[in-house]
Amino acid sequence: MSTSAGQREPLTTGDEARSPRPTRHHRVVVVGGGTAGMAVAAKLCRKLRDPDVAIVEPSTYHFFQPQWTLVGGGVMPKENSRREQQRVTPRKATWIRDAVTRFDPADNEVVLAGGERVGYDYLVVAPGLQLNWGDVRGLTADMVGRDGICSNYLYEGCEGTWRTLQEFKGGTAIFTMPPPPIKCAGAPQKIAYLADDHFRRRGVRERTRIVYAAGTPGIFSVKEFAKTLNEVIARKGIETLFSHKLVEIRAAERQAVFERMASGEEVVLDYDMIHITPPQGPPDFVRQSPLADAAGWVNVDKHTLQHPEFPNVFSLGDASSLPTSKTGAAVRKETPVLVHNLMATMRGEDSSRFQRYDGYAGCPLVTGYGRLVFAEFDYDLKPQPSFPFDTTKERWSMYQVKRYGLPALYWRAMMKGF
Repeated sequence: MSTSAGQREPLTTGDEARSPRPTRHHRVVVVGGGTAGMAVAAKLCRKLRDPDVAIVEPSTYHFFQPQWTLVGGGVMPKENSRREQQRVTPRKATWIRDAVTRFDPADNEVVLAGGERVGYDYLVVAPGLQLNWGDVRGLTADMVGRDGICSNYLYEGCEGTWRTLQEFKGGTAIFTMPPPPIKCAGAPQKIAYLADDHFRRRGVRERTRIVYAAGTPGIFSVKEFAKTLNEVIARKGIETLFSHKLVEIRAAERQAVFERMASGEEVVLDYDMIHITPPQGPPDFVRQSPLADAAGWVNVDKHTLQHPEFPNVFSLGDASSLPTSKTGAAVRKETPVLVHNLMATMRGEDSSRFQRYDGYAGCPLVTGYGRLVFAEFDYDLKPQPSFPFDTTKERWSMYQVKRYGLPALYWRAMMKGF
């Protein structure tokens, strides 16, 4: 990156400071080709008569990351979660295979890693978030998959989790969760439940201590689902350490250092295996941009998904400031609201014609092989079930929905603009 976020390029010609003309221009530019970006682009391409939509995404592959929990639990191969990016890109959209390094909303442009400037009439920001492995002393991403360290938060790593569980012969197994926000906040506990089942099947559970150490004050923020999950924890005999943040890994000694968040006191635990959910945050190029709020997320109204200062900018998904869980289920409900409001803005309508997002989020909480609690809730942390039965209970049927139904919904509907 040749210039820092928010800075202008050097003067070229003329007396006034100005940016070079953009290399290309599109009516709508979508930054990010993950779940949120592709869902919006697909829906726009279905709804606009003559779509001029460009997607800026450097990756070769697109991933359905919710499957990585089941990969880590040995249920399926990791390849099931991956498609070539070209295959999921709408035919009517333009794929710009590059990465954004800077936003220039005053000039309605984004700057790419290759130096190109792309102009837009409307911008949708959906680059996801970044994994900050280095925020834990002694930890790097390349340590995942060896020396008892595993993580389902990497495509290659989730298969390594299954190898780690298979090789485990007893001892202490730790499962960590950093302070939120993180993507899929239920994932750190799901793999602990699957590990418990696996250890029991192999006959090593009786000589195993399972510890779930989380930077949250409890197991789940919605009390109706927390009640069930606390019963699961008690049944499985899992030890919990809440308000404990992982701050250091001593790989040579196989020790994990946690900080009690209330007192700052350090707690050192020996481990035989540890599943690490890394700290997470907004991408640097978002955090350093004029679009960011004080915490570094893309600043948008939590109901309209529109930027308060730049009305032609919208955001959704993990990189946005929306105060809800960062899940694909949330994106499924955010997408139609954003697209409706963006198209209303294109037509010159005011915000009185906007739809409003109520904060719906969904988290399919796997509690073991063949069991799942489907947590759905809104901004007020009130349950918002999509099914005509009590979803606070563990159900075999909901496990099948996660294993088979949600991937089909994702690839055949969300990624097609439905």
